[in-house]
Amino acid sequence: QAPLVESGGGSAQPGGSLRLSCELSKITACLGWFRQAPGKEREGVATIFRVGGGIFYVDSVKGRFTISLDSENNTMDLQMDNLEPEDTAMYYCAAGFISGYDSRGRICRPDESLYNFWGRGTQVTVSS
Repeated sequence: QAPLVESGGGSAQPGGSLRLSCELSKITACLGWFRQAPGKEREGVATIFRVGGGIFYVDSVKGRFTISLDSENNTMDLQMDNLEPEDTAMYYCAAGFISGYDSRGRICRPDESLYNFWGRGTQVTVSS
């Protein structure tokens, strides 16, 4: 079994919403959501620093996606609103150690090489 388990993917129309959730069996300093579209490299979508809550969003999702932590239930969510066809991708949750934290910017870097634990991914498809 993968260390992390995503759920909540599916299909939506442009302008619609989906909510992804990640079960966190690995509790580390940096947590994040990444995505990979066909033919493209995997990119960091949103990250959150578990101690202090510093948050990063890639420019293309700012104002539309919201990352959050539920410490009581050990889950991390990604609320995705106003979805666009360009959001179509496989979405992965990831967990990394403190080495991924940028103390100057107070965020966890969206660099996949800094994340040690990964889920298997959940597909998000946005089309009309």
